[in-house]
Amino acid sequence: MPATNLKKYYEERLPRYTSYPTAPNFSGDIGPDTYADWLSALDPNEEISLYIHIPFCRSMCWYCGCHTKISKRDEPIIDYIQALQREIATTGKAISGKAKVRHLHFGGGTPTIIGADGFSKLMLCLRENFEFNDQSDIAVEIDPRTFTQDIADMFRQENLTRASLGVQSFDPKVQKAINRIQSYEETKNTVSMLRNAGVKSINFDLIYGLPHQTVESCISTTLKALELAPDRFSVFGYAHIPSFKTHQKMIEENTLADGEGRLEQAEAIAETLTNEGYRRIGLDHYACPGDDLVKALDGGELHRNFQGYTTDTCQTLIGLGASSIGQFPQGYVQNNVAVGQYAKDALAGKLATAKGYEMTGEDRMRANIIERLMCEYQIDLKPICRAHNISIEDFLRDNYRLDALAEDGLIRIENGEIHVDANTRFIIRNVAASFDAYLGQSGRTHSKTA
Repeated sequence: MPATNLKKYYEERLPRYTSYPTAPNFSGDIGPDTYADWLSALDPNEEISLYIHIPFCRSMCWYCGCHTKISKRDEPIIDYIQALQREIATTGKAISGKAKVRHLHFGGGTPTIIGADGFSKLMLCLRENFEFNDQSDIAVEIDPRTFTQDIADMFRQENLTRASLGVQSFDPKVQKAINRIQSYEETKNTVSMLRNAGVKSINFDLIYGLPHQTVESCISTTLKALELAPDRFSVFGYAHIPSFKTHQKMIEENTLADGEGRLEQAEAIAETLTNEGYRRIGLDHYACPGDDLVKALDGGELHRNFQGYTTDTCQTLIGLGASSIGQFPQGYVQNNVAVGQYAKDALAGKLATAKGYEMTGEDRMRANIIERLMCEYQIDLKPICRAHNISIEDFLRDNYRLDALAEDGLIRIENGEIHVDANTRFIIRNVAASFDAYLGQSGRTHSKTA
């Protein structure tokens, strides 16, 4: 199709669809009472997932879109750990029985900022209030600039299984422009400590679309990263939204690639990784053959949640910490974003829920369609429509976004099935958005699709 037509898709700003409905659609109508009801309704025999948010960093990376704050002192972090311990205990008591943990993920911020002692305290509290076993998957996000041997030793004691390292770019010019100076040696040493600690799976985060990045610098970073043989890669496009994250104003917009340039960078990274034998997983993940993500993709069991593509099949995700989001069969809950208010509620023995969303039957239908599209790039709508007692014709009627994609030759709609061409996979968010009944209602600006 003409480049001018294609451009309208990769320049569009849309959700990443790590959930549906997306977080900007949450409201204060869902609070602690609803959350308590959902917790008490959990089946104690059902496996669950846990997410713990650590909203602190030692310095601000100017590209960052996460909920975090800068702390040069340890005292606020120590206080936060105490609030987390109290929230963990309060949440555990709200569940009938000791819930079995299949997955535990520490995110941030910089989770390892809590140090070995903080990590040990949280793990002890978690084990007191939830049930872990040898199959429990424990993962943590890591900043190699602050990683130490004592933390690695603690990971060995706690049987950490997965680690995700923020790499972003090895280009010194790019690092300076994003206020994140991180040497190759720091990353290499962190990988070595993790491997020696028995961590089985290591992921690297790379970002394209950063200031001063070029196709050549993206390839160079990827080749350097490959020397360290991570098991997985997550490759994200930088979302420049300074109206939402004001520190991004430190990045000069004239140093950023346009939509076409971003797409070229993304595809250059993809080609470099696939040429080395990594399998492409969905929109932005890559994994070695034999990795659990590859097995899930081939087996039709790949899923997508707030951490991206995953093998996690649990129906319940409990979020702990400021701004954390929980997912239940009934809907979503999110804790207070402000650390101070979160800690006040948690230390008082209250659930810190600030907002959420209760899903309807139609929401679940659309969530299923969007997730399958994001994971598999195709979907058969016939069984889904039958299950919800609606004809395909009625469901797709007046879906102008989907019609436009078909007319432009980017998707095929045949006999109730939707197929997305692998060569234009970057527009999968555009396809998913065709089924988003709330698109544009929140007023939130999202990242570009390319």
